[in-house]
Amino acid sequence: MNPVIAMLIGVIVMMVLIIFTRMHAFPSLIISAILIGILSGVPLGESISTVTSGFGGTMASIGIVIGFGCIMGIFLEKSGAAKRMALTILKMVGVKRADVVLGLTGFVVSIPVFCDSGFVILSSLAKEFSRLTKKSMVGLGGILGMGLYITHFMVPPTPGPLAVVGTFQQEGLAVDLGMFIIYGLLLSIPLFIFSVFLFRWFGNKYPQFVVPSEIDRSKYTEAQLKVLDMIEAKTNAGKELENSDFEALLSTEKLPGAGISFTILLLPVVLILCNTIVGQIASLEGTMLASIVTFLGNPVIALFISLCLGAFVLAKDLPNKIVNDMMNLALKDAGPIICITAAGGALGAVVKATGAAQIMADGIVAIGIPGILVPLLIGCIMRFPQGSGTTAMITGSAIIAPMVLTLGINPYLAGLAVCLTAMCPSFLNDSYFHVVTNFSGMDIKTSLKTWTMGSIAVPVFGSIIICILSIFFH
Repeated sequence: MNPVIAMLIGVIVMMVLIIFTRMHAFPSLIISAILIGILSGVPLGESISTVTSGFGGTMASIGIVIGFGCIMGIFLEKSGAAKRMALTILKMVGVKRADVVLGLTGFVVSIPVFCDSGFVILSSLAKEFSRLTKKSMVGLGGILGMGLYITHFMVPPTPGPLAVVGTFQQEGLAVDLGMFIIYGLLLSIPLFIFSVFLFRWFGNKYPQFVVPSEIDRSKYTEAQLKVLDMIEAKTNAGKELENSDFEALLSTEKLPGAGISFTILLLPVVLILCNTIVGQIASLEGTMLASIVTFLGNPVIALFISLCLGAFVLAKDLPNKIVNDMMNLALKDAGPIICITAAGGALGAVVKATGAAQIMADGIVAIGIPGILVPLLIGCIMRFPQGSGTTAMITGSAIIAPMVLTLGINPYLAGLAVCLTAMCPSFLNDSYFHVVTNFSGMDIKTSLKTWTMGSIAVPVFGSIIICILSIFFH
């Protein structure tokens, strides 16, 4: 069978298994990879060996990194570090821009923490902002959700974009993890600014979704109630709320220091970037400094250092059993992601072995379709039916990686394009849609009109930026 037709059949079978049966994405990807190999005429034994070698190669490159990243994330999640970062950003930005405070906090927190968990952690703060400032949760929840969502898709070491980099590197493409972090952050900034204005407009359009002034006093400590009563009296007197009011509210909780919170979050990123910078300086090649920075900037070591800081500093007051239980919980989350990511590597290895990607790329070039549109479309096509953005990034990059050179597109732009459009759309088949909807107090209809539309508008805006960049960078 023609390898392209075989690949399309395999991808359709994978989607059907994930959407309509009880089959998990991991075995579905493996079944799809084997099926593509067999239908393309690859001998059965060779198809199996291609799948296992692709799986093993991907597992070797990013399996440890994903596991360490999940453990680091759970320490930030359970320790209150995320709230401490929100308070620090609040001091800099100001309570009058409460939506930006929430969005920026999400933007930073979601680099190692899954956006679902991040939203649950920070939604209580968003509700307090809404109740005290009388701003709609459609706007506040939407900007918080999008801040988390953007970096979850665009910035490693989040598993999805990390898998994209790993897949491209296995294909022999010159994609450096540190540079991908930089480019992902640079593209994320205009996306975030756009989302602020978009969800402010949505918030003004749906002003009725304000958290009621009355509170369930049983859910607060006496110290918190004292501060809340003081804030309420200030509001009733017509006085404007200040940053110190919210600082007083959060100070009633036991939160870690801002320094250690931001250090654990940003240290791996800084070390990886230092490794990239040193690698670009020819005069440092072979020196002791270069060797040390290269060692510390290896993603495995960089994340391990943060993991240790989390275990021995953030969680220093917790019993050993609780810390171990936290790590076990993180690894339960990491297991499926590692398996799905490695299965995506298996799919990519088969697609490459059959030549399907090369045939498709040659056909696209012959027709004259701009190459950059291919990864933009594939990211969305992989996301829309099955709802998982991580799975969409993994499968999309496996299909795109062998095409990049033939299509003549910049590999960084190709990777970012897959990550970007894998956001689109977040609707009923996406668990994050329901997290944002429920914790923001929206009904399904309103969420479809606001959150889902936002998850389409932001990638479309980003796609325009990527198309413009592709004119200048090949």
